[in-house]
Amino acid sequence: MEITLIQGLLLALVGFICGCDQIFEAFYWFRPLVVSFFAGIVLGNVQLGVACGAVSELAYLGLLTVGGTVPPDPLMAGMMTVVIAYMTGQSPDAAIGLSLPFALLAQWVGIIFNTVYVSVAHKCDEYAKNADVAGFDRIIPLVIVIKAGVVALMVFLCAFALQGPIQIFVNSFPGWLIHGFEIAGGMLPAVGLGLLLMVMLKSRNVAYLFLGFIMATFLDMPNVLPIAITAASLAYINYKHEKATDDAVAAVTASGVTFDGDDSDGI
Repeated sequence: MEITLIQGLLLALVGFICGCDQIFEAFYWFRPLVVSFFAGIVLGNVQLGVACGAVSELAYLGLLTVGGTVPPDPLMAGMMTVVIAYMTGQSPDAAIGLSLPFALLAQWVGIIFNTVYVSVAHKCDEYAKNADVAGFDRIIPLVIVIKAGVVALMVFLCAFALQGPIQIFVNSFPGWLIHGFEIAGGMLPAVGLGLLLMVMLKSRNVAYLFLGFIMATFLDMPNVLPIAITAASLAYINYKHEKATDDAVAAVTASGVTFDGDDSDGI
């Protein structure tokens, strides 16, 4: 299906907003699940957006920026998975494999910005040294708008201006190659979960993993919402328990009570 100019501009607006959030990492709107959902709304196919968002989110779940490592861009991956599936009629599994070059392109653009913006950090050091608050107010919004604007431009070019060449390119693939992309796309969520477990699977979290596995495997549930509610409840219980412990330790520390093992009764 064709993407109209209005839809292309709205997709660029989604890219701009999510690009701003990608810098702050405040609301996580830049994650594929959210980006694909909004892209599906713009394209008038929310079901496709949610399906593509679920597949791409699972695939990019464990790709984290650690140290100097910059993974493929999740924002562009979520956006282009929906766009490619919408334009070419391919399944979300095949579209996520075809979206990888665009995610890699955005990855390199992000690396360039991270390199160039080192000079911005030095400029902010000068502003801080001189207590120049107005300088911060000028430079911080400017660099955010520039980077998010480039993201919006990439989205517009890839989703609207280049949709003809993309359709011709994808439609030229033989059936066996498209099937290969579908298989690879189906495997990517497993890879994403594996990478996530490498980072998060600690001894204190194993019990939660097995609890979720038992619920998902042996209980007859229409969807994963009960598991999500259970996980949120357990997280809240754990948070309240740790907060109570921290408050008790803080109260003891504030009271000045010490425990040196000396007992007046000689016991």
